[in-house]
Amino acid sequence: MAKRKISHGHAVIGKPKPRKNHCFGCGHDNPQGMRLKFSLDEKSRQAICHFKLSRKYTGPPGHAHGGIIATILDEAMGKVNKFRNVLALTASMEIKYLKPVPLGQPLTVTSAEQSVDGRRHINMAEISNIRGEVLARSTGTFIAIDPEKMFARHGVPAGVVADNETKA
Repeated sequence: MAKRKISHGHAVIGKPKPRKNHCFGCGHDNPQGMRLKFSLDEKSRQAICHFKLSRKYTGPPGHAHGGIIATILDEAMGKVNKFRNVLALTASMEIKYLKPVPLGQPLTVTSAEQSVDGRRHINMAEISNIRGEVLARSTGTFIAIDPEKMFARHGVPAGVVADNETKA
């Protein structure tokens, strides 16, 4: 069996971890978020997440909203950058909605790297149903950033707890 490890949040090895993860897609500190849980398959170099979508993600009756589908694909493609130990932000993405994505059924999103050129990472992702049918597919361009510089722009360096927060 392929070696897999759990991929939590957006932390990068060797850089301070953000205080909390409020990411809408994968953040365990966001009670309104999707809380997607990804594993990284080292052998295939894929990020994988098994999930079911509840009615709160409804678009057309009984099916997921297109924006939620885009969120899942974006989150999956972003996780692939962990294989290179970088945090990269979405610059652009193209989505092909192939079939309606049903609510309340087992689904899987898988993602993989396509190419890397300097800070530019091109990744792909697919959402499939239990029969292996691909329901949606995306390609995205991600630009690697320095998380310490990015977090400092928001007034609090990474790893530092603000005065109004307490350490867990």
